[in-house]
Amino acid sequence: MLRKCFLIMVSLALACVLTAGSSFAAGKVKVGIMIPTTGGTATDGKDMESAIKLAVDEINAAGGLLGKKIVTTTGDDACDPQQAVAAASKLISEGVVAVVGGYCSGATLPTLKLYGEANVPIVIAASNSTALVGANPGIGFMINSTGDAQADTAVTLFKSVGVKSIAIVHMGEAYSEDLASIAKQKWEAAGNKVVAYEVVNKGEQDFSSLVTTIKSKKPDAVFWTAYYAEGALLIKQLRQGGYRGTIAVGDGSNSPKLIEIAGKAAEGVYCFSNPIVDYLPAAKTFAADFKAKYKVAPGPYSTLSYDGMKLLADAVKRAGSFDADAIKKALKATDNYEGIAGPISFTDKLTLARSNFVTLQVKDQKWKLHQ
Repeated sequence: MLRKCFLIMVSLALACVLTAGSSFAAGKVKVGIMIPTTGGTATDGKDMESAIKLAVDEINAAGGLLGKKIVTTTGDDACDPQQAVAAASKLISEGVVAVVGGYCSGATLPTLKLYGEANVPIVIAASNSTALVGANPGIGFMINSTGDAQADTAVTLFKSVGVKSIAIVHMGEAYSEDLASIAKQKWEAAGNKVVAYEVVNKGEQDFSSLVTTIKSKKPDAVFWTAYYAEGALLIKQLRQGGYRGTIAVGDGSNSPKLIEIAGKAAEGVYCFSNPIVDYLPAAKTFAADFKAKYKVAPGPYSTLSYDGMKLLADAVKRAGSFDADAIKKALKATDNYEGIAGPISFTDKLTLARSNFVTLQVKDQKWKLHQ
């Protein structure tokens, strides 16, 4: 009898817990975050995650979204295509209404098909390869300018500092190869020379052979189009090997980590970057709140990530619904949404309808806006 009473009590307790959990879940809406939290780009990925969660905290503090509290779930894509597919599948299976994130284009690219099939909108905060445009089934909204806008910024800078010939080095994946290819086309179309067009492997650390090749070609500038971990080592070894020409990097290398790893060799290096928090007057409050909450300064993709979450919330409110088609329609109709990184509107290809690139340069071991 005692055992029977105990079992009845346990059953009743479980029923109460499940009922409470169900009721509590009914007052929530789940949003996915897809970024790298492991691997060589984890620093930027975690920074993006923190910025998105800060935006969520602010939205929830103001009453939530259509009366519901936002909860987030994170998928680690590790900047790797296969792991990104697993991360996207995880988010979809958990029933997210939408996703914010996307750092490495090569990792974001294969997830678009999955999100398309599941009809889950994604606000793509950082990934900007033009390859994403052709693969987008109408669910990906890019709030960072694409590689062609970045290549235009690069050509303008090179011309302004008297560069006539360049060597381009990429890493053979969606973002860096796309930027390298476009930059080559635009540079040569302007009547200039690309004397070397090289590819290296992800995770490579010894660039001695590449340095020898580049020096033999005598380019006025070297343009690294991939990420900061390998880029910092290449810069260091180029300077150690005696190369004294101009060095520039793409937005995948705009992290302070590049300066930290390259050390003094980073001095004078140019970077074509999305606008970072230091030069955005509208981001001052965000920067202070971020530092207060996480005890570190916000990184290079924090503003875009924060804007991505706020934009999604704005679209849901305009749609008046969590229905995917309604959210996509509202996102498409976005007209100069005022984010802290600048206004957001979309082209008919769902890319940012303006160029947001600026040129930075390392001065006194810090990224400074190049005038």
